[in-house]
Amino acid sequence: MLRGMKKLTVLCMGFSSGIPLALTGSTLQAWMKTEGIDLSVIGLFSLVGLPYGFKFLWAPLMDRFVPPLLGRRRGWILVTQILLVFSIVAMSFSNPVSHPWLTALSAVGVAFFSASQDIVIDAYKAELLEPEERGMGVAAATFGYRMAMLVSGALALILADHLPWKHVYLLMAATMSVGIVTSFLSSEPEGAVRPPRSIRDAVVDPLMEFFKRRGAWEILLFVVLYKLDTVIATAMTTPFMQEMGFTKTDIGTVTKGFGLVATLAGTAFGGTMMVQLGMLRSLWLFGILQGIAALSFMALASLGHHYPMMVTAIATENFFSGAGTAAYSAFLMGICNRRYTATQYALLSSLMALTRQVGAAPSGYLVKYFGWHQYFLFSIIASIPGLLLLTRYSKWNSAHLTQEI
Repeated sequence: MLRGMKKLTVLCMGFSSGIPLALTGSTLQAWMKTEGIDLSVIGLFSLVGLPYGFKFLWAPLMDRFVPPLLGRRRGWILVTQILLVFSIVAMSFSNPVSHPWLTALSAVGVAFFSASQDIVIDAYKAELLEPEERGMGVAAATFGYRMAMLVSGALALILADHLPWKHVYLLMAATMSVGIVTSFLSSEPEGAVRPPRSIRDAVVDPLMEFFKRRGAWEILLFVVLYKLDTVIATAMTTPFMQEMGFTKTDIGTVTKGFGLVATLAGTAFGGTMMVQLGMLRSLWLFGILQGIAALSFMALASLGHHYPMMVTAIATENFFSGAGTAAYSAFLMGICNRRYTATQYALLSSLMALTRQVGAAPSGYLVKYFGWHQYFLFSIIASIPGLLLLTRYSKWNSAHLTQEI
């Protein structure tokens, strides 16, 4: 089981990771809409989130260099958190009406330092948690992350009805103190690892080390395919619900409220069961369950406007997707070399993001061509390639891949 101090540490680190995302996304959009800014400009501001997709480019620097305070992992976490505070404060003093480019520049700064924080926190978790602790560690980190998104998303919007946006963003900057305090009170992962000796080693060696492993290309393909079924099934959730006759209030309440609870419960369940089942059996079980969960959407497509079935479908999909995420994330932690954790995890998580973006892109065409029933059936079929790759699990020969946890 995950010890209490580690659980609290990864929960608080997850909270620190979750705070900045909405501040450059939905909350910033609400601020700009309140100020009467044109929708086309608001849409362009989505580009400020680009650093999240390219974080692997500077991840090697965080493997190579060691800050003078707190060590290689906690030192970088502290640095990125302090820079996040300054960037969020800069956003609070900007004016999206009179100086939109200054607002955009400070928002890019928040996104960049947020992505940098994610790099090193992911590396820290992978090195801190023992194999048998990773499932519950993922659950704790996910809980912290989701709570933070509620704070910087929902709570920030509520506060904006009573306070100027400047004060709202200053309060959000203050919430980063949770991560800063955690950085000081936590400890570096056990087992000192010599960092790469040069930038070249930090960039080239992680790739060479990974691709020398037996089954390296199969592992990468598995990383891309394991969650593809969930990506497809959920890509068109809102249009699907609207077509079934549900109101935006219905959709928001169930998917954002009840769905969040189901996701957290599923992640906790997955983390707990991993201790009993081990890595391989967990990946099999949750991979199958997250795939067939789309049957609940097929049932809703048959029933139409049926509120109990809607709740059941959202709960089923989110619960089993959360369980699958627990096993999936623990797997990613296990295949990273401790010397290059930041670089290798950043590359793997970028592949995860690629799956979300590319996998969802043709969803609208598929629905128009096949209809809802066949679309969700297709999402179930999409789970098969990832599961088939699991038959090669024992061949993925790496000292860093733990087969039983």
